[in-house]
Amino acid sequence: MADGDIKAGAQKIRTLQCQSCHGKDGVSKLPGAPNLAGQGQDYMIAALGAYRSGERKNDIMNTIAKPLKDADIADVTAYYAAIQLTVKVPPP
Repeated sequence: MADGDIKAGAQKIRTLQCQSCHGKDGVSKLPGAPNLAGQGQDYMIAALGAYRSGERKNDIMNTIAKPLKDADIADVTAYYAAIQLTVKVPPP
């Protein structure tokens, strides 16, 4: 299921209001919410699947993930995985 439509994912994150916590750019807006930008798609698929099944517990994420279809998860995770990050290492 690691495919997905990036453009559809961009639309779905607005509908699902993912950006409220994780940001449109995938950079978390809340201290307890993880950054999603550049995360591995397979990891995010597994995490959302675990929230959907209730195996992984978080009141907000369980509620959001429960009605998602596999295609929704593939699209949303494709979008966040496609965000490219740059890293600047501080001088020693």
